[in-house]
Amino acid sequence: MDQQITTPGTSERTRLDENICVHIFTASAAMVGVCLTVIGIIRVVISQHRSDMLADDLLAINAMLYLASSLLSYWALRTRSVTRNYRLERIADIIFLVALTLTAVNAAYITWAMSVH
Repeated sequence: MDQQITTPGTSERTRLDENICVHIFTASAAMVGVCLTVIGIIRVVISQHRSDMLADDLLAINAMLYLASSLLSYWALRTRSVTRNYRLERIADIIFLVALTLTAVNAAYITWAMSVH
């Protein structure tokens, strides 16, 4: 039951933007947890192999980007100003896409680093 609060004059684009904001918020929050889990797993692997990898640092940066995206999305959901909502959502969207790209780079780096060691 997904009900949307609409006011007279609310456009279809505004409702679509609100939906995107909710998706960014939930996906970003989930990805923070994924990053933290992978950092823990990598720390176990590093301690067993007695070698250090850059991957845990990259994943920590990645988690911070997802957290920023999640917080901005939440702020956009809570704001009453349509202009501020749109601006915050755009920033959250850009940060989310940067974090998603960094996730793919991290996955490639982890795969390469594990195959070399």
